[in-house]
Amino acid sequence: MIAALLFAAFLMMMLAGVPIGASLGLAGAVCIALANGESQWFGLLAVPQNFYAGLGKYPLLAIPMFVLVGSIFDRSGVASRLVNFAISIVGRGPGMLPLVAIAVAMFLGGISGSGPATAAAVGGVMIAAMSRAGYPPAFSASVVGAAAATDILIPPSIAFIVYSVLVPGASVPALFAAGMVPGVMVGLALMIPTVWLARRHHMGALESTLPRPPFWRSLRESIWGLAAPVVILGGMRAGWFTPTEAAVVAVFYGLFVGMVIYRTIRVKDLFVILRESGELSAVILIVVALAGIFAYSLSTLGVIDPLTNAIVNLGVGEYGVLALIILLLVVIGMFLDGVSIFLIFVPLLWPVMRHFQWDPVWFGVLLTLLVALGQFTPPIAVNLMVSCRIARVGMDETVPWVLWLVGAMMLVIVAVVAWPALALWLPTRLGY
Repeated sequence: MIAALLFAAFLMMMLAGVPIGASLGLAGAVCIALANGESQWFGLLAVPQNFYAGLGKYPLLAIPMFVLVGSIFDRSGVASRLVNFAISIVGRGPGMLPLVAIAVAMFLGGISGSGPATAAAVGGVMIAAMSRAGYPPAFSASVVGAAAATDILIPPSIAFIVYSVLVPGASVPALFAAGMVPGVMVGLALMIPTVWLARRHHMGALESTLPRPPFWRSLRESIWGLAAPVVILGGMRAGWFTPTEAAVVAVFYGLFVGMVIYRTIRVKDLFVILRESGELSAVILIVVALAGIFAYSLSTLGVIDPLTNAIVNLGVGEYGVLALIILLLVVIGMFLDGVSIFLIFVPLLWPVMRHFQWDPVWFGVLLTLLVALGQFTPPIAVNLMVSCRIARVGMDETVPWVLWLVGAMMLVIVAVVAWPALALWLPTRLGY
């Protein structure tokens, strides 16, 4: 009875417009109190303890730093220089600017761990450029929103950090390595329908008339941005610093590039950058902490074991259960953000993962792929929301274009399910 109340209270509060973090924490606290009966006030002592326990994990220190990195590189002018360099390589022509947008978003994925930050950085440069070349704003917003989804797959990734905290046996370096190949595959998969659609509908008619940036000058101007992933990921691989320390190094590197090299960030801009990053980091970490209360109530009320038994005994087999989980998360991803999906569903799916002996690193990549899909799938798509705001179009106008991109990404998800080695080859090769 109390277990049913837990989910009912959470759903009712969320549908009533209560923030998802508060819904998780309040539903968990109420059910913890009811479960302790006459000792409810004593039982409520578990609430602050689990609130702190949800935050007291070393890998979570990287989250505010990577959020700050995304904000710094958004304002540093790195994105515009990378765009010029990419155009100097691929040239001008129908479909080339959308291809450049996806490539630059993938590259920025090796610097920032936040999809919306990448959508803002790439969209701020590419949507205006694509508009001048004759691309419809809705198409441009769709491409940028989908391209930014690669950010949480290509390391560093905030999503992988949260998952590593929730799942024993899935280290941050292993997850970072495992996300690289699927992340690149997603980027390539998005490029194919994007270029095909642009040429089929004769978009970008003016693109070939625009000047092509000189290669060597573009390379010289973008070299500091190109070096950022080498510093961050190479330093981790070389053992110079941990992922958390890498986030701090990335912050100082970004400030050096923005304030000393490009001089696009002034001292007075630091307050705005720190405030925006602090607000976003606070939202993420408060949700993580409140979800700790919800997870504790799940284990205390004995919800997980009966739910696990019900799932594994559906009679549809291992791949049937996996298909149902994918279908569920595709639908949920349309309405919830990625961090919330991890915090709610990973504790529930962890026993199912152990029952079928799924590799936790592979499963983490699969979940992150589904979360990335939700970032540009309407009606609530954080990346698409950012790009639509920049393009000044309604999200409903992007649906005809987004469906093609969703289909392309679903093919990658099917490939990772069919061939787990796509995710596990690189971490195995690197010794993780």
